[in-house]
Amino acid sequence: MAKKSHQENNDNLIAQNKKARHDYFVTDTVEAGLVLTGTEIKSVRAHRVNLKDGFAQVRNGEAWLMNVHISEYDNGTYFNQDPLRNRKLLLHKKEINKLAGALQDKGVTLVPLKMYIKHGYAKVLLGLAKGKHQYDKREAIKRREQNREIERVMKHY
Repeated sequence: MAKKSHQENNDNLIAQNKKARHDYFVTDTVEAGLVLTGTEIKSVRAHRVNLKDGFAQVRNGEAWLMNVHISEYDNGTYFNQDPLRNRKLLLHKKEINKLAGALQDKGVTLVPLKMYIKHGYAKVLLGLAKGKHQYDKREAIKRREQNREIERVMKHY
């Protein structure tokens, strides 16, 4: 899959999954729309979203976002939905087929990286990811600390 540039404004950023880049090697990203109800989009606009444990799957030729928590809207009535319900992702058939093929590999998963509002619509940035081992995580932390130390020393000169 070709990398797409995702230039969303940080003012429109709703939620970000910082843990995903720590736990996975993200090889590719794709932007998808979400099918939401009226009270859900109001909760999204109120930044009441948690992407931490979320993932996406392809079932029966459709992409689904699972285990993403969108809190119930405070002023909602019986129209409120289950906060952890599965939500359909809006992707082109060709994109879904590419993702389904990539997900066949062992250890590859589809994780939500960011959720944001773009042109009035809720979008989610999905990352095709492969899990990191513990030693990979330690290496990344060590490298980040070394870079910080270099920046600190360079700042004084």
